[in-house]
Amino acid sequence: MNHTNRTAALVAAVIMIVAASAATAQNYTLNPSFGTQWLSAGFSPDPYRVPVTAGGRLNAANVGCAGYIANAPDFRLNYQAGAYPLYVSVQSAADTTLAINAPDGQWYCNDDFNGLNPAVVFANPMSGQYDIWIGSYNPGSGLRSTLLISEIEVY
Repeated sequence: MNHTNRTAALVAAVIMIVAASAATAQNYTLNPSFGTQWLSAGFSPDPYRVPVTAGGRLNAANVGCAGYIANAPDFRLNYQAGAYPLYVSVQSAADTTLAINAPDGQWYCNDDFNGLNPAVVFANPMSGQYDIWIGSYNPGSGLRSTLLISEIEVY
């Protein structure tokens, strides 16, 4: 195979890998499975609690995180930041993971922040949309969990 053919094959392989990744990436444009909430700095009650079912069939490694998550977000937080940090955590009897697509378009992940429960701390949170996925380590498992959003502490 000459240099031109090798280059063309390499470009085709890269395009296929990118296309495969895009096809399995989480879709923050879908409606969240467990709702949307608008909160402003100083919100009450704190923590804000959301019962969710963790897990999904897509490998969160596609976005740089651990576990298996759904395609649609589990929850969407529209947040007006103030002078407080923002804590997003999960409580569950099972080992769960957390993947958040923040207003800056970056992915923030955690596993085992407090025992087997994940949390992400935004010391200087941005205002905007936070799409939140809660994962499990077995594809497709539905684990009863609680998402907690706080400005006081990680739960």
